Amino acid sequence: MTEYDVAIVGGGHNGLVAAGYLARAGARVVVLERRPFVGGAAITEEPWPGFRINTFSYVAGLLRPQIVEDLELAKYGYEPILYDPQSFSPFPDGRTLSLWTDLKKTQRAIARFSAKDARAYPRFEAFWDGVLALVEPLWLAPPVPLADLVAAFPGPEAEELVRDLFLRSAQDLLDDWFESDELKAALATNAVIGEMVGPRTPGTAYVLAHHNLGVLGGHRRVWGFSKGGMGRITEAMAASAAQFGATIRTGTAARSIVVRNGRAAGVTLESGEFVRARAVASNADAQHTYLELLPPDSVPAEVVRRVRRIRSRGAALKFHAALDGLPKFTAAPTTPGPHHAGAIEICPSTDYLERAYDDGKYGRFSDRPFLDCELQRVRDPSMAPPGKHVLTCFVQYAPYALRGTNWDEFRPAAAERVLDTLAEYAPNLRAVVRDWRIVSPLDLERTLGLTGGNIFQGDLTPDQLFSYRPIPGGAGYRTPVRGVYLCGSAAHPGGGVTGAPGHNAAAVILEDLPTLAR
Repeated sequence: MTEYDVAIVGGGHNGLVAAGYLARAGARVVVLERRPFVGGAAITEEPWPGFRINTFSYVAGLLRPQIVEDLELAKYGYEPILYDPQSFSPFPDGRTLSLWTDLKKTQRAIARFSAKDARAYPRFEAFWDGVLALVEPLWLAPPVPLADLVAAFPGPEAEELVRDLFLRSAQDLLDDWFESDELKAALATNAVIGEMVGPRTPGTAYVLAHHNLGVLGGHRRVWGFSKGGMGRITEAMAASAAQFGATIRTGTAARSIVVRNGRAAGVTLESGEFVRARAVASNADAQHTYLELLPPDSVPAEVVRRVRRIRSRGAALKFHAALDGLPKFTAAPTTPGPHHAGAIEICPSTDYLERAYDDGKYGRFSDRPFLDCELQRVRDPSMAPPGKHVLTCFVQYAPYALRGTNWDEFRPAAAERVLDTLAEYAPNLRAVVRDWRIVSPLDLERTLGLTGGNIFQGDLTPDQLFSYRPIPGGAGYRTPVRGVYLCGSAAHPGGGVTGAPGHNAAAVILEDLPTLAR
């Protein structure tokens, strides 16, 4: 029987990153993936002939450049496409706001709503440059205690900065900077993406910072596509890990992590096979790892209690459609146009966003949902046949537990609401939709094992980040069981296709491996 140094449960992007770094350092690594292919949430599928969709994760940008370089991902097919404009927001009165990678161009767009805000915007950008210079290095390092985190913010303004980031809402922060609600709405969407929170929820200012860490093509605070789909990223990661010597097994479901004499011994598969390993890293969320994979008697009761209390609330669904043509926006009739090339934000005001959240927090699918839409075929012809397109909408708020119904029953009604909402701005939409598909929070749990349908393996609010992730007193990557680690988004620095948890977990495992010798 082959004995591995490390068995990794789950072939999502963080598991593959961990495998790449471990194998690169000479460790014998095996990745055990339940599904027939690797990728986890970062996959690309073809539900209709010729039409390819990013089923779950759908945008690139947060993947850390150091990981791209270290694992040679470009060599294996990863190629990002920068959005420009970064976002396009149509409004009911016929006006539009586009935010571009070019600062002057963005200022001119903002000036149509507020000359004062156009002047303030460069200072706002500089503010985020300063914040991200402090926060970004913390992502590729073990989580720091809160006191140390506060100490990392130097200067006389440090106390105010900590308050702004960790204690205030995105609405409060944006109100300090701008007067135009249209601009505030365009910016506030990144403070709630994937979270069951509204723009007025305390702590969402940091969520906004988390989603501002995108780096692509020499630009910062940006988003883009992965050419060929998100699956191209994880295919590149798998090829890289394999080139370094990792073994990747698909169609191989883990039943349990085996613990002997208080330490990891390997993984038992659903087939009954035992995979022997000195260390086990779980790419699953903390709930699945602690409550299902590990033997009940191996985890202290207090740890179990804290894991059960992790907030992991599904907030969004994905709507995909095959299109016979592009949506024609009343406010921007040119087709195709720059407004089709990046993110299309249906969020006319922060009040609109807050009211959508009001529905979600009481268990209802938003009557007027916020939509973050992409038409990747405009920039990437590989995603659909000539003359055709694919539409992806990230839709909030879609609570995991629906009041008075369930997602299997409500799916068609949800699709109609998404179509109605987008058709208010693009009246030809229904005429060009040939087929659609919804991925609900329940589907996320069933398919990917994401507890509660939470895309980040646990809420990203400040009380569940840094030294509090996944639980207070149990932050980082080591679990109470010697030789068992978390390497997924449940660990610091959290969710998004960053690769950072996998990178950091691999460093900790390599540090420990000499002490885990048989």
